[in-house]
Amino acid sequence: MTDRRRFEQQVLPHIDAAFNLARWLTRNDHDAEDVVQDAMLRAYRHFEGLRGEARPWLLAIVRNACFSWMQRNRPAELAAGPDAEAAEAATAPADGPEALLARELDRRMLNKAIAALPFPFREALILRELEDLSYREIARIANVPIGTVMSRLARARRLLAESVRVITLASRLQTEK
Repeated sequence: MTDRRRFEQQVLPHIDAAFNLARWLTRNDHDAEDVVQDAMLRAYRHFEGLRGEARPWLLAIVRNACFSWMQRNRPAELAAGPDAEAAEAATAPADGPEALLARELDRRMLNKAIAALPFPFREALILRELEDLSYREIARIANVPIGTVMSRLARARRLLAESVRVITLASRLQTEK
């Protein structure tokens, strides 16, 4: 079997996960497409270095490509996590118009809160909660100890909860006016 065929069979099925990670880290579909394209080229060039499962290996390459892209295009964002609009996601079917609106507002609030997290926390949260990777896989992808992954996740969850509380409170105050 050729390397190209093996690459197509082992790596390409994970391109959606790669794009999802890149979109959350860059917070922009177009930038994510550029990052994933760069990451796929890197992955293909270094495919012979694949040891173990392709998904964590590819996501590590995407993560590194995102980090490189962010250093070139948004260096200040790596140090601080300014608010930004999150990428739009598909909505779940609703029971009625009120339920649809409530679900949409909750989704937007959560997406905004996730997008506002600083890069290392957003990265850990996305890899764990959306990509369902183990702590060990995240540690390997981010090239940090498992303890760092655990602390980043704990802090990301805490920051996320605080952000959601603030957004909810602000929304209630706005509604009461």
